[in-house]
Amino acid sequence: MKKVKGKILGVIGVLAVFGIYYYAALPAFNIHSMEFWILLIVLLVLAAGIYGKIAKVKPDKIRKSKGMRIFLSLILIVIGIWAVGALLSSPIVNAGKYQKLMTVENGEFSKDIEELSFDQIPLLDKDSAEILGNRKMGSMVDMVSQFEVDELYSQINYQDRPVRVSPLKYADLIKWFTNRKEGIPAYIKIDMATQNTELVKLKEGMKYTTSDHFNRNIYRHLRFAYPTYIFNELSFEVDEEGVPYWICPVRKYNIGLFGGATVERVVLCNAITGEMEDYKIEDVPQWIDRAYSADLLISLYDYYGTLKHGFLNSVLGQKDCLETTDGYNYLAVDDDVWVYTGVTSITGDQSNVGFVLMNQRTMETKFYEIEGATETSAMSSAEGQVQNLKYSATFPLLLNLSGEPTYFIALKDAAGLVKKYAMVNVQKYQIVAIGDTVSECEESYTNLMDKNGIKTEAKDTRTVESIKGKITKIAQGVVDGNSHYYLMLEGSDEIFDVSVVDFIDIIRYNVGDEVTVEYKEGEKANTVLSLTGDPK
Repeated sequence: MKKVKGKILGVIGVLAVFGIYYYAALPAFNIHSMEFWILLIVLLVLAAGIYGKIAKVKPDKIRKSKGMRIFLSLILIVIGIWAVGALLSSPIVNAGKYQKLMTVENGEFSKDIEELSFDQIPLLDKDSAEILGNRKMGSMVDMVSQFEVDELYSQINYQDRPVRVSPLKYADLIKWFTNRKEGIPAYIKIDMATQNTELVKLKEGMKYTTSDHFNRNIYRHLRFAYPTYIFNELSFEVDEEGVPYWICPVRKYNIGLFGGATVERVVLCNAITGEMEDYKIEDVPQWIDRAYSADLLISLYDYYGTLKHGFLNSVLGQKDCLETTDGYNYLAVDDDVWVYTGVTSITGDQSNVGFVLMNQRTMETKFYEIEGATETSAMSSAEGQVQNLKYSATFPLLLNLSGEPTYFIALKDAAGLVKKYAMVNVQKYQIVAIGDTVSECEESYTNLMDKNGIKTEAKDTRTVESIKGKITKIAQGVVDGNSHYYLMLEGSDEIFDVSVVDFIDIIRYNVGDEVTVEYKEGEKANTVLSLTGDPK
């Protein structure tokens, strides 16, 4: 009877330890999870120890005990599977598979990266955003004693603006206990271009966050709902209506047990209600910006760049091996956030062979073959212009200025506040312009490029206008080998230039047909951008 009771207590003990460990560590029940194998080994060791105590197996008798031999065999088998799985998942034996995890296309710089107006250029890095967020929080006397700002500061596109957002968090365990019923009442939103900092108060507090405890902790909330999912780095975002969400990417292991991690799914968790939606990566809503973390994208590109000729070549000969430079920044392109970083030779010279943009929502990756200075060299050049002030340079943002790839750098004082701005030409990094404002810096930069014989493209500042009316005159001409139609409309003395290459339907129109034309003004004729109507 005692033996039966002892066995029951042993089983209960193992289950209790397992329950406590699972609740605290939250391992995924997934063979691709390292934590799962560690849990399995710990449980087997624990079970063996309890069995040995119940069966009163002495240390010198372990080999003679059938039960202990079974436990030891199981432990060795599990460790063996884990070790072999780790080896077969590594780039050492799967260099070709790792190199093909990311598809890279060649991009066209001036076409893919449009010129930004000054009010859309992110002027702050994460450190500067944290300073502004903490200052804003310090001014909120009704909240500052209860809450702090989380360090997340995710950069996203919000209503076509580059912003960083970060939730508040409970100041300590006591503050959580006294405020948990209402939840966290607000989040910080910082416009990266205007530096406007706002504490966005919510009608209903956030109940599911990283600073919550027990079942409302976001990690535990996710684990209990999806026990087999292996989550990547979580990020905090808000949708276009300002509703806060946790973006929870789910890892997919493409090579062996533990190798070749990408993102297969994304779970959206409403930070207020805890409601969750599970999407395949290709189906995630457009407003989501951070399905792939910057670190994951950079590691995938490094596999692509270094493993072209196998693992040994990446270590020894290093022929054609390229890697990303130290550091990265973000660019907003077509309502998506792209990670930007330079690409250089693995031998570590002081020049880039190009740079790469990687979409954080889709993993789309484009390489731009533009040789020039590394970001570190550009930062040093900018700091050299203000060395008497001892300002430090932030990691550059890559801009298209008049068709020229240009590093845009903020210069900060010892307190972390942005004091000046610098623009450094990527291909000729001795061209460095400094200004107290972005417009002043840009003007100085343009003048320097003109002095150095760099031809710049004139920026088209013409506005798009529209007119509707009947065609009163129509004539045909040829410009540079291409056919054009020239129109005059009722009630206007302007001439409208319609390219047949762009608007083949123009040949269907005649005098008297009514059309709607969108155009930009020109010296001799207005350039037609769109033409609609109903030809007779």
